[in-house]
Amino acid sequence: MFENFDYNSFDLPVAEIIPQVQTHFSSHNSLIIQAPPGAGKSTLLPLTFLDQPWMNEKKIIMLEPRRLATKSIAQRMASMTNTQVGDLIGFRIRFESAISKNTRLEVITEGILTRMLHSDNALEDVGMVIFDEFHERNLHSEVALALCREVQQILRPDLKILLMSATIDAKELSGLLNSKIIESKGRQYPVEVNFASVVDEYAIGEDTARQLIPLTKVHKGDFLVFLPGQGEIKKA
Repeated sequence: MFENFDYNSFDLPVAEIIPQVQTHFSSHNSLIIQAPPGAGKSTLLPLTFLDQPWMNEKKIIMLEPRRLATKSIAQRMASMTNTQVGDLIGFRIRFESAISKNTRLEVITEGILTRMLHSDNALEDVGMVIFDEFHERNLHSEVALALCREVQQILRPDLKILLMSATIDAKELSGLLNSKIIESKGRQYPVEVNFASVVDEYAIGEDTARQLIPLTKVHKGDFLVFLPGQGEIKKA
């Protein structure tokens, strides 16, 4: 049993909605959460479900669209609970896993859940499935959600489904899942928008970095840069 976890000891904005989310799941089986990056939805929030009576000590499966995020989120949650990865918190990606008989929360990539459903179509030992960063939806996530919804409606009405994202068409999904939307505002920071000159599409990584360098001399803090793929990221 997971006990004595004080989520209020972490200074994360999502803590404000945790009581509301826990109360909701005590009588409902689906929910959509909107929360901005850095609010703690991917790390703090899942941990607060482990000791809830409606979980019946079953596992939580959390889906991530990217392998790097899968491992890093599992590592962060293990650190927050003062445990080792593979004990209370584990992960599974293609060709690599860190789980044990003690694992209560598994962070996995989306395709793995589809394979799990083929071997156990009722997900008997799973109490909740979390779809994180659902705005990055793809074929695997769409199929996994459809299958989990079918399991919930036919075999496991107790199975909880949680969709989370910073940017998501929450109203449309709310209608499909017949679920409530809870929003965490998160920390609000002033944002300054500057439009750079046209980026060379044949050298996006290098050209993006070239245009950012002068900005580092006039702005303090960090820069968050979105690029199309791993190749462009490495070049930048």
